Amino acid sequence: MKPLEGIRIIDLSMGWAGPLACRHMADLGAEVIKVESCVRFDWWRSWEATPEWIEDDGAEKSSAFNMVNRNKMAITLELDVPQGRELLLQLVADANAVVENFSGGVLRKLDLEYEVLKAANEKIILLSMQPFGATGPWSEFRAYGSTVEQSSGLPHLNGMPQDLPVMQHVALGDAVGGITGAQALLAALRHQHRTGEGQRVDLSQTEGLFPLASHGILHVTATGREPERGTDDLASMLHSGVYPCAGEDEWIVIEISEPSQWRALAQALDLPDDFADSETPEAQVKRQETLARCTAERSAFELMQALQTLGVPATRTFSYGELLQHPHLNSRNFWQWRERAVVGNQPNPSAPYRYGEDPLPVRNPAPTLGQHNVEVFTQQLGLAQEEIDQLAERGVIGWRPRMPD
Repeated sequence: MKPLEGIRIIDLSMGWAGPLACRHMADLGAEVIKVESCVRFDWWRSWEATPEWIEDDGAEKSSAFNMVNRNKMAITLELDVPQGRELLLQLVADANAVVENFSGGVLRKLDLEYEVLKAANEKIILLSMQPFGATGPWSEFRAYGSTVEQSSGLPHLNGMPQDLPVMQHVALGDAVGGITGAQALLAALRHQHRTGEGQRVDLSQTEGLFPLASHGILHVTATGREPERGTDDLASMLHSGVYPCAGEDEWIVIEISEPSQWRALAQALDLPDDFADSETPEAQVKRQETLARCTAERSAFELMQALQTLGVPATRTFSYGELLQHPHLNSRNFWQWRERAVVGNQPNPSAPYRYGEDPLPVRNPAPTLGQHNVEVFTQQLGLAQEEIDQLAERGVIGWRPRMPD
């Protein structure tokens, strides 16, 4: 089933957020054409190029790039060259949407702002995914998922009161931005389908993170004071912790949300029923030390099952190697292995939603740089092979990264 079959999207984005949004569209059946430069290629292939890296096919070995660009086609165009810009506009003329996550001002420098795209295609959708949105004093600031997370205030809610702000992830803003971008694009495509109208969609990746920090924002408005990191002011949990178990790098996560679960935990670990009665800081530290000693003697999997049976939220942590062989995931055919140039047979995680028993198919692995140049330029733009050869000779297109002149 391909819900977005017949939809064409031009993906100008790089990194994680924009390509992830477009990957959702590709998984749903849209034709996504990824456009890269041979000089300024997607930086998730690599932050920088060297002659040795190019010779060693380094551009095709990035697991991060390969993860978010499956089911797409790929072409190369130098957009700062008049002929490259004109070819892009010809593609836009027959597309439904363009997605970009450049820093503010880049499209203006390339003379590819929304008004220009709209002149080429009255119905075009432009999804712009700037870190702080397309307007306001920070609109042209450059940022990455990590700085987006910091700007959302989320790290100020994590950790213990005596700790520095703690980030959830190295680039959580990117992952959430990709999901938010897919949601925004689906709504715009629905509007386009119903009305025939295009529009510019202005997405702020930072604002997309605010819902994850809403409890902190609401705390300030309700109490007039900043929340203290890691305190019960922010959560209904009486306790949440990660504890070691028997074996190497074995851990269990335990959460307590009501007093009866403390008693159940005590029962499972052969502890006194009142071991959790005191809430003094000293008692809390002693309790954590006691739990760590007890769990360290138990199998993580068996303890997880015992606690869950008693109604205590608990789960063993899983390594990535274990997840590749996880019986539940395998029963759902979650991992889809596909052969890809340079890196060989690789697992692709299925989309987390499906429209029946089977997952949405990974039709093709992530494309190599410029893999579909000939196909796109001949079949969609009607260029002859001689014209494609001339474009390659002039450096407008290519199939390998190039060092800047």
